[in-house]
Amino acid sequence: MKLKEIGPWAYIVGVVIALLAGFIMPGDGMIALALGVLGLIVGLLNVGDKEITMFLVASIAFIVGASSLAGVLGGLLPEMVGTGLIAALNYLVAFTAPAAALVAILALYRISKD
Repeated sequence: MKLKEIGPWAYIVGVVIALLAGFIMPGDGMIALALGVLGLIVGLLNVGDKEITMFLVASIAFIVGASSLAGVLGGLLPEMVGTGLIAALNYLVAFTAPAAALVAILALYRISKD
């Protein structure tokens, strides 16, 4: 498998794991750690120079939106569904945040080196 193929697969696998694990194993630290590592891989392999700004804006919007939505859903949905959905959103944030942090660090480096 070529390096270019790993990034997109890491993204797909991360999203699927986050969604499934939210309902099957909510609040598992090892899953969050694995998702964080996959997020770093996605940030390294999937985001090119031209995509940095869009990726960071989308990541910030998603992290803020998903975190807020998780807080709202807790009181609105039945416990079984709400708990799984909130955990899935939290896992998606755990997957997205490391990628966003890495891309932000790379962007800061590129800006400051000139």
